[in-house]
Amino acid sequence: MKYIQGQNREQISLFPISLEATIDKENPVRVIDFFVDSLNLKDLGFKVDFGENGRPAYHPKDLLKLFIYGYLNRIRSSRALEKECRRNIELIWLMRKLVPDHNTISNFRRDNSDAIKKVFRATVNIAKNLNLIGGILLAGDGTKLRAQNSKKNNYNQKKIDRHLAYIENKLQEYVKELEKADGDKKKEILEKIDKHKEQKKKYQAIEKHLEETGEKQVSTSDPESRHLIIKGMITEVSYNIQATVDGKHCLPINFDTTNVNDRNAMTHMVEQAIEIVEKNSFDVLFDKGYHNAEQLHNVQKMGVTTHVAIPNPSTNAPDKNFNVSEFIYNKSKDTYTCPAGQTLKTNGNWYKKKSYRVKQYKTNHCKDCKLRSQCTTSKSKRIIERHEFADALEKNKRNLKNNPEIYKKRQAIVEHPFGTIKRQWGFNYIITKKQNNGQMPMWDLCLLLIF
Repeated sequence: MKYIQGQNREQISLFPISLEATIDKENPVRVIDFFVDSLNLKDLGFKVDFGENGRPAYHPKDLLKLFIYGYLNRIRSSRALEKECRRNIELIWLMRKLVPDHNTISNFRRDNSDAIKKVFRATVNIAKNLNLIGGILLAGDGTKLRAQNSKKNNYNQKKIDRHLAYIENKLQEYVKELEKADGDKKKEILEKIDKHKEQKKKYQAIEKHLEETGEKQVSTSDPESRHLIIKGMITEVSYNIQATVDGKHCLPINFDTTNVNDRNAMTHMVEQAIEIVEKNSFDVLFDKGYHNAEQLHNVQKMGVTTHVAIPNPSTNAPDKNFNVSEFIYNKSKDTYTCPAGQTLKTNGNWYKKKSYRVKQYKTNHCKDCKLRSQCTTSKSKRIIERHEFADALEKNKRNLKNNPEIYKKRQAIVEHPFGTIKRQWGFNYIITKKQNNGQMPMWDLCLLLIF
């Protein structure tokens, strides 16, 4: 039987193949090489000036090429990149046979994280010049990536109190045992007491840190990571990666690394989007996790049209026909009309509720209303509260109602980058520590799509 035969490994070539000839003209690695060579790294913030004494440094362009190639080929580890430089023919060509060690690669990523983010912005500018960014419809969303910090090493005041209470109980037990012990047993108990006292100092130091910073929690392995809700009751110590994607070709135009949930992220993301697309006459799509009255007010004030999904009401009337949404507001008279036809008025005073203010509306007809049992379980009267940013909420609600087909595009625009990153590429976690670490894989997806 005939088979395709490989070349004899001991065969000597009369005309050796050059390194250049081993890489096809259409190979994407050539685009990486051309793209990085076209950048002014000093203007982007990369460190390019090194002393003449000592061993020469690697040029930042070579390390940036390696960094980009690694992400586009699912290689994030600095040790894995070092290994690939020795055996991967594409990297041997790209790096011109340079083999930086893993510490050099890791330090480059750590020391140039801000500059690397600016490289992402350069790719967006390329997309704009190629007319790949429409700037008409944008969608935003966030995804959680696990941090290098376990739940065990994340603390809040409640957890600290629980640990301190446990230590105090154990210390009391050991003191009682110490009274009866002698010899080696006594020495063993004293060692346990010293160990628990050291642990107590540790938790007291963490507690002091919380008091001084005003933070509600602290992570000891990765200080900037936070314990966040992933979905439902599932939580992880993680980062929340916010991304904004343009609707024309579903290209990411911006990303940000945060350690809070989505609720207060919209304003900042839209501000950056306006700067990138250089206009504010576009529509933005966000899911119900971003539904925040003040955020909606801020974004609409910028001139942007919002389409943010409305979450289910936290409280409902006994009969859904008497929910707050069924009360009709009269803006000119500043009154509400209830489903029973009664007018609810306000005294005009604002009442502080957490970080915002509300007006209260009520009527004296509640007491004798035949429909009261359907409207409220209160023993006095039904009170309707109107948020100081209620106009923004209502405007967003009208946008959703009048243009339902626009919001339906949200998932198709913004969800697929996260699906590619987390499911196809397996980037479910961050391998370095701290937010500002150049580790966010959002920007290289844009590079991949443009290439």
